[in-house]
Amino acid sequence: MKNTWKTLLPILLSSTLIACAQTGQDASENTDSKAEQTTPEVTPDTKPEVVPEPKPEPEVKPEVKPKPPAIQKKTSDGKLILGEQEWVYIPGLEQSFKARIDTGATTSSISATEIIAFERDGKDWVKFKLEHAGKKSKEIALPVQRWAKIKQSSSDKANKRAVVVGWIQIGDLKEKTEFTLADRTHLEFPILLGRSFFKDVAVIDVSKKYVQEKIK
Repeated sequence: MKNTWKTLLPILLSSTLIACAQTGQDASENTDSKAEQTTPEVTPDTKPEVVPEPKPEPEVKPEVKPKPPAIQKKTSDGKLILGEQEWVYIPGLEQSFKARIDTGATTSSISATEIIAFERDGKDWVKFKLEHAGKKSKEIALPVQRWAKIKQSSSDKANKRAVVVGWIQIGDLKEKTEFTLADRTHLEFPILLGRSFFKDVAVIDVSKKYVQEKIK
């Protein structure tokens, strides 16, 4: 009997030790698992991350270009300023035409075709059409103020031309002026303004063109 206990005792002790060892290992694994699942402690020194707000883009204002200086249309004493070329409005035709300002010409001239002279009440009259660049106006009839003799540089013979008076307007100036009737269809401008028109009412600046506004 004593021998039997001596044989069983070591076996029981070994089983007890193995069981304790496994229990200790399981407890250790459970402890490590709990440690991994534990939320880390936030200390007072831990500051929350602050995301900076985006800065607004500066407003881009469109570039403001300075206005060009106003064109002077009159002199200090009220005279019209005319360039080398101007728009001339003829009220009777309700049209504007390009005109050349000629300081060397005495009388103004207008492009006329189909000129026919006739008498009315014992006075000389003339009817004609203003023509230029392939366009013709309606027929115009005006009394003849006088007959002018025009001598061409290419000929020794003088031509007799009718001189009529008509209303024209440049800018805000509306005046009557004399015109000789001549075929100007081969020239650039249907109207030429001479000194008889502008000598008292305007000054000429040949460095400029179309100073006065076109009347529509």
